[in-house]
Amino acid sequence: MNKVLASLIAGVFASAAYAQAPVTAPVTAPAVTPAVAKAEVKAEANNTKAKAAEAKVAGKADANVAKVEAKADVAKADAQTDAAKSKSKAQDKVAKAAPADKTSAEARADKVDAKADAKVSNQGIKSNTQVEKAKLEAGADKADAKTHTTLVKAEGKADVKAATTK
Repeated sequence: MNKVLASLIAGVFASAAYAQAPVTAPVTAPAVTPAVAKAEVKAEANNTKAKAAEAKVAGKADANVAKVEAKADVAKADAQTDAAKSKSKAQDKVAKAAPADKTSAEARADKVDAKADAKVSNQGIKSNTQVEKAKLEAGADKADAKTHTTLVKAEGKADVKAATTK
């Protein structure tokens, strides 16, 4: 047990001694020349413009998605309203039908109900597809803008680096 304890204590001291790094002199930055300063200012201005353009593209994309979603909601609501009217008319015809014609009127009403439900379902699918398409396009537009911003930043860094070697 004493040997285990002694090796643990020795290990602690050894790791503490190893963890201490030698103190080095502070690294001084290279002198900034007028060409470097000019390149940095130009790069920063281009970065700002790229970020603004990216935000503008993102805003337009989000607005377009919101517009398509609103249209889809209106189309779905209209389809629901039309279906309710059709069903109501069919039920009125069943109520007004003579007792002998009641069975055939109910069958026609069932067909009208099924057709109305199908129209509502189809409109919902169509609307949802349009919304998803708009979202995908918005995502692509945002990704393109982000890529352009990254490109502008990289070009700025390259210009600054090139200016330091002059």
